[in-house]
Amino acid sequence: MDKLSNYFRTTIEEMRYNVTWPSTTELQKSAGLVLIGSLVFAVVVGIMDVSFESVLKAFYNSFR
Repeated sequence: MDKLSNYFRTTIEEMRYNVTWPSTTELQKSAGLVLIGSLVFAVVVGIMDVSFESVLKAFYNSFR
């Protein structure tokens, strides 16, 4: 039990004194960048999905 309490104590101490936390503006910029990147990725995957669907439909319909 002593090892566990020591672990939590040192973890809290390190989080308070050794970690450099970003400022609010840095967090907002990072969040905006992640949002834009996620939207771009979703659009690219959506375009790929629609194009593959149309190609496969045309391929399967060629055998009818």
